[in-house]
Amino acid sequence: MSSQQTTLETLERLREESVTAGGPKLKEKQHQKGKLTARERLNLLLDNNSFEEFDVLKVGRGGNLGDSTTYLGDGVITGHGTIDGREVFVFSQDFTIIGGSLGEAHAQKICKVMDLAVKVGAPIIGLNDSGGARIQEGVDALAAYGEIFHRNVRASGVVPQISCIMGPCAGGAVYSPSITDFVFMVEDSSYMFVTGPSVVKTVTHQDISSEDLGGASVHSTKSGVAHFTVANDVLCLREIRRLISYLPSNNKQRSPILDLSDSPTRTDPALDYLIPSNSAESYDMHVLINSILDGAEFMEVHGNFARNIICGLGRLGGQTVGLVANQPAVLAGVLDNDASFKAGRFVRFCDAFNIPLISLVDVPGFMPGPDQEHGGIIRHGAKLLYAFTEATVPRISVIVRKAYGGAYLVMNSKHIHCDVNFAWPTAEIAVMGPKGAAEVIYRKEIAAAEDPDKVINERMEEYRDTFANPFLAAQRGYIDDVIFPRDTRSHLIRTLQMLDSKRSEKADRKHGNIPL
Repeated sequence: MSSQQTTLETLERLREESVTAGGPKLKEKQHQKGKLTARERLNLLLDNNSFEEFDVLKVGRGGNLGDSTTYLGDGVITGHGTIDGREVFVFSQDFTIIGGSLGEAHAQKICKVMDLAVKVGAPIIGLNDSGGARIQEGVDALAAYGEIFHRNVRASGVVPQISCIMGPCAGGAVYSPSITDFVFMVEDSSYMFVTGPSVVKTVTHQDISSEDLGGASVHSTKSGVAHFTVANDVLCLREIRRLISYLPSNNKQRSPILDLSDSPTRTDPALDYLIPSNSAESYDMHVLINSILDGAEFMEVHGNFARNIICGLGRLGGQTVGLVANQPAVLAGVLDNDASFKAGRFVRFCDAFNIPLISLVDVPGFMPGPDQEHGGIIRHGAKLLYAFTEATVPRISVIVRKAYGGAYLVMNSKHIHCDVNFAWPTAEIAVMGPKGAAEVIYRKEIAAAEDPDKVINERMEEYRDTFANPFLAAQRGYIDDVIFPRDTRSHLIRTLQMLDSKRSEKADRKHGNIPL
């Protein structure tokens, strides 16, 4: 046998060893938990036969304590492939190899693809399924995490970063996903927390499960850490492919145009009757969103968190847009702490990646009360104000109904320099609602009246006649046009076309100081 043939056989053996490193028993155990293996996930995520793997033969130096066995690949699969023909860089942690724990070589592999992604200008997708830092490597594992965090920050706003939590993610491991743009979690098989249930019990004497402490439901409804939750691995990977279709590859490019054969001039007469005649009644803003977007396709972000505001991605005339809309069906659409944070973060993402912003406004104000005030409503509300004002992408606003007080200003108003704003005939633009305004303006008259309720009702009606329509604001030039609701889609598409070449001068500064 020639030395060349021996070398080829050695290469083949080593590559096979790397691919099968976890062994059939551990792979079967992964399946029994309802989870796919690391390679199965990549096969579903990427286009067929597009994956090119890096560092197949890389091994670590072995641990300083306990078992010092090394494994080819060191518990993570890294490389690049395509999604719908577009290049992406990926890493997929392999729980069947040392629990997918992160050591020095493991992190070096991840850092390599992150560096390449920034150089090439392509998204980074991480499939996380790890027991955390490899304890037996000591400080080397901690240093390795730091290298990844550094790259997450450097890549932020340069290329889209997507994290998918498909198993455990605890301790220092949670900070990398939290820096990325979008976090997916799989229900019943993934969790995230800084300190686990055992530590919580030791410190606080509280018994709590991993699911209740940091499961998908908790992070999608309460903490806001997870932007998307899905039922299983397969659906999760399909949703990542769908998200990528809306996004540009980097901050120098535009999102791909996708023609859904939906006429730009299509009208929807039903929108003329969407708003209830009684302004105290609610309606579902999703009806308007689905009506105006191409093919009624909308990918909502943070759909279960702060549901009084809606954020998400859709298309108008084939172009990706980011929508921020108040939801009157939940808490009357008020802005509170969580809603302000949710929308502010989404606005900043869209601005970083050249995605035009459209706001659909029906906001009665900020949520009142000591809980909100003590929780920092001033600071959180200022985040959304800052985000919209700072954004240089095309910004369009449609005032659908209520636009009261400071919340009106914050929601991408003309006064913070949105490019074009429209109003429906049902728009109400005022400092506050009719009842509150009447009680403030005419408090002396009401106090002296024999029938205070009658006076309040009369003054409320007077206030409505003045402000419960968009015409006064239009006369002042604060509204660019009052439009028929049925024509909203065509107005938005035409305005986007006009704003396509928009250029904005940025302030000469290192960066602003957003009220984090």
